[in-house]
Amino acid sequence: MAVTLRESTEELEQQTLSPYAALATATKGRLRPIPPCAIRTCYQRDIDRIVHSKSFRRLMHKTQVFLQPEGDHYRTRMTHTLEVARIARTIARGLRLNEDLTEAIALGHDLGHTPFGHAGERILNEILPGGFRHNEQSLRVVDRLENGGDGLNLCYEVRRGILCHTGPDRAETLEGQVVRLSDKIAYINHDIDDAMRGGIIYPLDIPLDISQVLGFDHSGRINTLVGDVIRASQGKDKICQSEACGSAMARLRAFMFEAVYHNPIAKGEESKAQDMIARLFEYYQKDPDKLPPDYQDIRMREGVDRAVCDYIAGMTDKYAVEKYCEAYVPLAWSVK
Repeated sequence: MAVTLRESTEELEQQTLSPYAALATATKGRLRPIPPCAIRTCYQRDIDRIVHSKSFRRLMHKTQVFLQPEGDHYRTRMTHTLEVARIARTIARGLRLNEDLTEAIALGHDLGHTPFGHAGERILNEILPGGFRHNEQSLRVVDRLENGGDGLNLCYEVRRGILCHTGPDRAETLEGQVVRLSDKIAYINHDIDDAMRGGIIYPLDIPLDISQVLGFDHSGRINTLVGDVIRASQGKDKICQSEACGSAMARLRAFMFEAVYHNPIAKGEESKAQDMIARLFEYYQKDPDKLPPDYQDIRMREGVDRAVCDYIAGMTDKYAVEKYCEAYVPLAWSVK
């Protein structure tokens, strides 16, 4: 029998990847088994399933840090996701890990993020019984909400990487650990870039001792951090940083929380966004018949609160504003 392209790729993985890499042939499989593809490995297939999903497309209209900034160059949740994927693939390539698995995890890691960024996450965490965490919601998106309720049926390793990109659990695969660290490298650095563009901070505001370790500009910091992860993790069964770079990045993150993430100029509108989400939740909670048909099955099986949360968490910023206006703002009228 002729060897398929997938089988050739799998053989190449076995010959070239690190002993610590997660091979496509060694996957723990899917929740529902499917016939293999003749062209793509299981992880390549998962990349396509994520990229073609509705929840992935919605990321382009979800806030990263700044709510509705004036200008086209600020990051959205989509551009953040793409930057994470690029950083993660570079690290994976440097360590001879499975780049396809790494990319699949990176592209799916924020599918469950709410409108209005972490402000939306915080208010849903307060409202929903049992709390709300975007990494858990991302897993729920790919397992339950996408594809008309059937989910994307992704491989175990991709699902675990998505769930463990933040929170107390760590992914078993090094590829999942790469995405976890790449997420931090990406958001700290692009949030600096956006904050400078918005006049929230200036280059000389970054403490000198941090810049002396990591670099004095955006590309310099990313190059330093990516190279350090590759060097520090080489030949190891875990993903790590050197003491110098790890400490400097932790100090840079603390600086960003103080100067940007808690800055009243950057975050002045968040209370309005949170109030909007809270009132939307109350609106659909009181009248769940107004939920779209896709969420009525969730309502019946898992309760109203879960259905309302899934609906609101999946909204883009713009759509949340539109639904809020429909619910609470009187329609324009005129007398002739």
